[in-house]
Amino acid sequence: MDNILVARGVSKQFGKHIALNKVSLEIPKNSIYGLLGPNGAGKTTLIRIINQITYPDQGSVFFDGKPLEDKHVAMIGYLPEERGLYKSMKVGEQALYLAQLKGLSKTEAKARLKYWFDRLDIGDWWHKKVQELSKGMAQKIQFIVTVLHQPKLLIFDEPFSGFDPINANIIKDEILQLRDNGTSIIFSTHRMESVEELCDYIALIHRSEKILDGKLTDIKQAYKNNIFKVGLGLKNVNGLLEDLQDNFQILDSEYIEDGQQLNFTVQLPSSDTGGLLAKLSGKGNLNNFTETIPSTNDIFIQTIQNKNLHE
Repeated sequence: MDNILVARGVSKQFGKHIALNKVSLEIPKNSIYGLLGPNGAGKTTLIRIINQITYPDQGSVFFDGKPLEDKHVAMIGYLPEERGLYKSMKVGEQALYLAQLKGLSKTEAKARLKYWFDRLDIGDWWHKKVQELSKGMAQKIQFIVTVLHQPKLLIFDEPFSGFDPINANIIKDEILQLRDNGTSIIFSTHRMESVEELCDYIALIHRSEKILDGKLTDIKQAYKNNIFKVGLGLKNVNGLLEDLQDNFQILDSEYIEDGQQLNFTVQLPSSDTGGLLAKLSGKGNLNNFTETIPSTNDIFIQTIQNKNLHE
């Protein structure tokens, strides 16, 4: 697999506090990589190491196949959770200034800013002062400044903070488009629903250590627990649940008299559904039979609980 960033055995300690303990990651190119973990887990420290704001005590970081160097900062765009715009400056003046700090000429910066201001329908903000903007409006400006120089790697730390649902969806779509156009993205968040919508890969960091990583679809398959939701159309439910309970673990059930349907959730001892389907055969019309795939939030909680249990 071709990776934009590789971390090998990265450790960082501040005094007696171990922020990262031998963390290794591989961030594939042209993907969105979710960096997950509770507050204080070590995510921000790792992001700062990638941005060379701080340096590891041990381990190595490679960017696009080469050891991370000062020059690579220009190839990375970073949107931190704590934003920082000069409140008294006008939006356009500040965006132009920050774009030039990223290495763009004034002419190129103006052209790219016009593109993004038009794309996000904020052209009339150019002459406003930052202090006149809402938090969400200021977030849009910072998003634009972060992506403007078209970096190879983008790092977003809680990028939807301050956005209403409509604008959060707009930024989400832009992030997906950036990935589809070839940008690699690290996405750090506490919002598990955003992980479901955006991430191709995830890593979970807990108490300074990586405890889970991989392709999200593979992880969700690995965490399946053979739970199925069943909808069975039948007129008489008497005795059926008791009969099923003798062979299977029924987690919940409800009989809807108006619709004459029994809805129940069942956990099987294995992924083999043949025995259950044979038992249901001839009992009624099988209207629904769906395997329950755990959400990222379920996996997040279960993994951390298991880790804490064994410590």
